[in-house]
Amino acid sequence: MTYYFYDLETSGFNSRQARIMQFAGQRTDQNLKPIGEPDNLLVKLTDDVLPEPDAVLVHGISPRLTQSQGISERELCKYLTNQVFTKGTIAIGFNNIRFDDEFVRHLFWRNFYDAYEWQWKDGRGKWDLLDASRMVRALRPDGIEWPFASDGSPSNKLELLSSINKISHDAVHDALSDVRAMITFAQLLQEKQPKLFDYMIKMRDKKEVEELVTNGEPFIYVSGSYPSEYQKATVVTMVAKHPEQAAAYVYDLRLDPDGFTDLSPAELSKLWTDRSDDAKYFPVKKMTYNKCPTIAPISTLDEPSQARLKIDMKLIQKNLQKLLNAKDFGDRIIQAEELSWPKQQPSMVVDDQKVDELLYDDFVDNADRTRMSAVRVMKSEKVADFQPAFKDDRLKALWPVYKARQFLEVLTADEKSWWQNYKQIKLVKSGWLDRYKKRTDELLKSASTAGQKNLLKELRDYGQTIEPKA
Repeated sequence: MTYYFYDLETSGFNSRQARIMQFAGQRTDQNLKPIGEPDNLLVKLTDDVLPEPDAVLVHGISPRLTQSQGISERELCKYLTNQVFTKGTIAIGFNNIRFDDEFVRHLFWRNFYDAYEWQWKDGRGKWDLLDASRMVRALRPDGIEWPFASDGSPSNKLELLSSINKISHDAVHDALSDVRAMITFAQLLQEKQPKLFDYMIKMRDKKEVEELVTNGEPFIYVSGSYPSEYQKATVVTMVAKHPEQAAAYVYDLRLDPDGFTDLSPAELSKLWTDRSDDAKYFPVKKMTYNKCPTIAPISTLDEPSQARLKIDMKLIQKNLQKLLNAKDFGDRIIQAEELSWPKQQPSMVVDDQKVDELLYDDFVDNADRTRMSAVRVMKSEKVADFQPAFKDDRLKALWPVYKARQFLEVLTADEKSWWQNYKQIKLVKSGWLDRYKKRTDELLKSASTAGQKNLLKELRDYGQTIEPKA
């Protein structure tokens, strides 16, 4: 088994619509010693996608730079599957479970690769260093300096962790620089808290997670959804198993269940989905076992940790007993989720403008998976006449889009006309191009450095260049 630390810089923040612009990574052994040379790749942005100007200002990578120096998405997919996410590789990032991994899945989906195998098949796996750092800070912080945000709240941002611990991190938001800082910080965690580090690595396994969650005992859970004032940590207990998924619903035992356990599913749903500024904190969270939730047995919560996290174990036990006495609360939580996020039925007609976003609508069957593999190895000279006989309507809609993005030179006159119309709808009629221009101009007016101004001017020119003709 080896670890592969990786990071992305992207054209935006929505993994269904935005694109990877830079991929960087470094393989290490289990002692976190680097193996071989790092990867650092720019990825071409296709001309049916506009970057978010705010995102480009963060990392400084222009679309033109990716097009002149980058590889195609198709080439990136081939490299990742053959060279990076190989057998026995554990993919590690910093907030990768919620961000980077999602971008890689959608990258693979758009390019006819399996979106999941890279993190489970043949001994592969994943782990998130952000939640690991939160766990160490919450339970065993000794030996490491821990930063605070400007408002005085605890912060686990990589750049702040690097700075306060004297870790080299010269180019924040450059993917390769971030990867090197990640590895050094992971080495620090492993050195100062080896037992907890090894335990968290072990808990990547969804079977280990399920065993701890379902054993009937309260346990510690560290998550970004919990308050910073408590180091993102609390004590929870399972109130119900998910009826279909490998997941459970857990209750935050800091909160008195009175006022929740007597509510109807509709009332619980209303509280669960309330995103207003004065919304009441909802103490139930859905935990999916294969997303590496950062959890630990209650026995790891020693007295110093209880004091640091402001956890009153007498109150925890009192609230737990109330939950145990609540009738059908778990059933009502399940019904509340069904009301809050009803299952979406796949559309009868797949919109080619939305097909990039439909990864999670359904699984691809084995016959279509075989057809996808034929697309992946297709030579450019064979693409023009190739017609994959997909059964899945999503894949049928994805094929001409993929063909235009990756093999523009082989398109017929009719196909080129279709592609222009596709871009006209996507960029112009949707209002995306207008919003892009408006935001670029807004940022240009407030830009404070020559570098920012030049980058924004380049973005403005880029928008004009790729605007499709009606």
